[in-house]
Amino acid sequence: MKRHLRQGLLVVLLLTLVFTLGWTYENQASKQQDTEASYALPARYQKMKNGIMVFCYHRVLKTSMTTEIAEKLSNNSQLHEFNVPASAFAAQMKFLKQHHVRVISATTMARMVQSHRPIQGKYAVLTFDDIDRSVIDNAIPVMRHYNFPFTAFVITGNTGEYREGSQMATWSQIKQAQDDAGQLMTLGLHTHNLHHLTAKMEPVFLQPHYFGKFQRDFAKSAVELKEHTGVTATSFAYPYGGGNAQINNFLAQQDLDWVATLDSGIVTNQTNLNETPRMIINQESWPSISAWFK
Repeated sequence: MKRHLRQGLLVVLLLTLVFTLGWTYENQASKQQDTEASYALPARYQKMKNGIMVFCYHRVLKTSMTTEIAEKLSNNSQLHEFNVPASAFAAQMKFLKQHHVRVISATTMARMVQSHRPIQGKYAVLTFDDIDRSVIDNAIPVMRHYNFPFTAFVITGNTGEYREGSQMATWSQIKQAQDDAGQLMTLGLHTHNLHHLTAKMEPVFLQPHYFGKFQRDFAKSAVELKEHTGVTATSFAYPYGGGNAQINNFLAQQDLDWVATLDSGIVTNQTNLNETPRMIINQESWPSISAWFK
């Protein structure tokens, strides 16, 4: 197949994906966020002088003619709320380095909170949900350059698949990233096969009759992660941002250091690590986030 024909087919495929997929994040985002401005750091945290901000990234896409066209023509949240252009991501990491922000691992964060001693200064923790190919290709090399630790949450039953127009990394690609990043990279759980919504656009795992399935799915995801990467997970990220009391209690009984939500906020020594807040990073939230570190 000639090169220009392959490129043309790739463009058609991408446009088809961005128009037909992305419903889960789109609908969940509309429920969790009233406006794009709500992604900004809430006012009550903006004047805090001490604490840990946990960044949450999803897609880190390189800018191309195809992605520019897709962004203009589609409201797919994977290209808007949940995408940071690769150039912007590189600039954000450079900002952290130039402003001497202390980027720490999630394990270090958990130890600081568990000590119950007041946190002095401002810190950042970097996390990535889903771990698609854009994170492997465009984000990890930048973090390796700056020697920044990070956590990637894996949907263990969806590796190598397409989700909402995004190509999830395969196990072999995740393993290669582990080898390349070394101790900088920590892997966590993001369910095995429960990262989807019901017909009413509600997280399926939050349905009352799904609790037993959630327990089994959690166990399966832990086994899969251990089998494919050698990692015993000590963290879990809720799909779509949060759970319910029953699931919260179940996770609190597991051998986890922390559980990640999408509730906006700053981590302090008073934070309940089973409901750790994170900030979604995108073009709307970054100005308030960068301002907090200045």
